[in-house]
Amino acid sequence: MSGELFLAIDVGTGSVRAALIDVTGNILELASREHDQIVPEFGRAEQRPVDWWEGARASVKTVLDRLDGARERISAICVCGQMHGLVLLDAHGALTRETAPLWNDKRTIDLVRRFEEANEPDSYLPESGNTPTPAWPGFKLQWVRDNDPAAYARSAVAIMPKDYINYRLTGEIAMDTGDGSCSFLMNPERLDWSPVMIERMGLDAAKLPPIRNPLDVVGHVTEQAARDTGLRSGTPVLVGGADYPVALLGSGACRPGMGSDSTGTGAIITAIAEKPLLDPEISNVATIEGNWAQFVLLETGGDGMRWARRAFHSNALSYDEIVACAAEAPAGCDALLFMPFLTGERLGRHRNARAQFFGLGAGHGMEHLHRSILEGIAFAMTRHIRIMERASNKPLERVIAAGGGARTELWLKIKASAFNIPILVPREPECGIVGCAAMAAKATGRFSRVEQAAESFVSYGAEILPDPRWAETYRRTQPVFDKLYYHSQALYDDIDALAAATRPTQP
Repeated sequence: MSGELFLAIDVGTGSVRAALIDVTGNILELASREHDQIVPEFGRAEQRPVDWWEGARASVKTVLDRLDGARERISAICVCGQMHGLVLLDAHGALTRETAPLWNDKRTIDLVRRFEEANEPDSYLPESGNTPTPAWPGFKLQWVRDNDPAAYARSAVAIMPKDYINYRLTGEIAMDTGDGSCSFLMNPERLDWSPVMIERMGLDAAKLPPIRNPLDVVGHVTEQAARDTGLRSGTPVLVGGADYPVALLGSGACRPGMGSDSTGTGAIITAIAEKPLLDPEISNVATIEGNWAQFVLLETGGDGMRWARRAFHSNALSYDEIVACAAEAPAGCDALLFMPFLTGERLGRHRNARAQFFGLGAGHGMEHLHRSILEGIAFAMTRHIRIMERASNKPLERVIAAGGGARTELWLKIKASAFNIPILVPREPECGIVGCAAMAAKATGRFSRVEQAAESFVSYGAEILPDPRWAETYRRTQPVFDKLYYHSQALYDDIDALAAATRPTQP
């Protein structure tokens, strides 16, 4: 066989995957190796970087073994990976901590609260581009400084998961603008580390790696990495990117005016814009093509359906049966609203937000409860879309769906009608792999712009259009949802106090 190939490596929370892709964007071979989260206590989530490397090594060997001659045909390697996981290396490249705290690790919450108490948003948003949250690596680095000072002192550099794989492949270290932008330490205008934020957080600037364009070549496969993986030594490796912006690219959401709905356990609603939106309710990540993804993450996305399945049916019904039940209720659920905050909110002063049904009446049944959960998540996402549209003065033209939620037609129709924006679903669900391929295609000169590569590689199924009757119902309902959202905030601290007072005392 002949023909150029690209190798993509995706370091996820549940597994590492490797894929061989041809120059037209078709995935020829894909293999994965699973790894576990380590949860030593509530609020902590860790993984071993060496497990990521072992998964990458094994997955790469598997796909190379499946396709004759693949080793010699790979023209570029691109790695993407889960965001926010803090990996610390010493001056010799050895890990100073065996495990890395992950994106969902909450051990930094007290550091975040202290920062918020001491700093007003106007003082840090222009320098960091983001609102404080326990996810950001800047706070994780503070935690290591305070709780493991020996490891902090030994550490020469702090990097992200995909950077560790790049290091094991090439011996070179860099961070891309996407991971850097969500560190809470990068200035969004200069795309470089912010001395203001580094000083304010009491960190050592010398421990931060160079920030480079994700399309640059970071290095080449070393002889040792070639022996470990079966790759050809000297194969170029790109800087690569954080998995979220790479998946946006691989879904085709890569131009201002386009949006993305990625619904899995949580739900991320994204608007592509030319600049970040400096708002306390909005997060920002630098995209591969040089734009910004303004986004909001709802902790409760598909998890709302999972909760309903357990709470109402003891897991006896399938998700398809729950969706079929929800389809029996009318749009708007006869004025029943659901606030989708089963595990609180990620940003803002009300991370202790609670979920609730509001407007229950004797005429409501199970079908209303199920549909109101789907609608409530759509209303929460719509609220943030409107914030982003008002700030940018540019309405979203299309939303591209990804994640498990993209497979639920009723939910897509509800969202399209609530957003009043058409929704597209990519035919290839492996958006991160496709994004890596588009990056490799641009880096090897097949396209002049990475957006052109993505648009060539990505195709869509049927377009989900808003239902005019549903859209009118949701247009009238959205302001009521927004009022309920704000008025409920006054009660969250009271609910916390009540829960603490009624909690059984431990013996």
